[in-house]
Amino acid sequence: MQIDWRVRGRLLPQAEVRRILRAALNHGRREGIALTVVFLTDAALARMHERWLADPSPTDVITFDLSDEHSQAGELYISATRARRVAAERGVDARRELALYLVHGALHLCGHDDHQVRARARMRVAERTVLRALGYPDDTLPHP
Repeated sequence: MQIDWRVRGRLLPQAEVRRILRAALNHGRREGIALTVVFLTDAALARMHERWLADPSPTDVITFDLSDEHSQAGELYISATRARRVAAERGVDARRELALYLVHGALHLCGHDDHQVRARARMRVAERTVLRALGYPDDTLPHP
C-alpha cells in the first residue's frame, strides 16, 4: 500500500490509514488489492473530478479501480482539506471524517455504489460497520 500526502499536516498516522483501509477492504473481500492513496487539497481534487468525471464540483473522494484479469489494483484520491473543513463546519473530529472518506473510497473498490437510494443505504451501513469495528464513534449529524 502506497500513501502520498500532498497536503500539509497529516490528520492520521500512516499506520492508522493502513489499518482503516485494510478493515474496509477486508469487509468488502478485496484484501489482496494493490492500493495507492493520495491525499490532496480540495482544489486539486476538484480539478481531477472535472478532468476524469466531467464534473467541476468539489468532492471528497475519487476512486479508480485499475484491476484487470492479471492483477487487482486501485487508487484513491482524497481531499484532506475537505475533511478538515467539513469536520469544523459540523463540529466533529477531522480524523473521523477522514477515516470515513478512506472507508468510503475503499468500499467503492469493493463494488459498493452510492448513486441509487438503496445502494447508498447499503453503503452507509457498510461504512458504519467498518468504522465501528475500528473504534470510531457513530456520526449522528446529517452529512452533506
